Amino acid sequence: MSYTDRNIVEAYSILFEGLPSLSKIELIERLSKSLKKNKKATESSFFKSFGAFASEKSAEEITAAIKSSRKFRSTAIKF
Repeated sequence: MSYTDRNIVEAYSILFEGLPSLSKIELIERLSKSLKKNKKATESSFFKSFGAFASEKSAEEITAAIKSSRKFRSTAIKF
């Protein structure tokens, strides 16, 4: 455990000392659930999100459509 991690754990343990027993049990349950979560599933869902935008148009057509939809107003700024 790194020095920073140790200090974080110590700070949280001081905060938890004042909590009632039922709240502490709830925290233990939530921490246990967070440990059981599959880290691989989180990573794979992140990588699955790449390329999620699907379109029949080419990149150039999409870029042209975005640029053509821009609207600019020229207004004089009075000082």
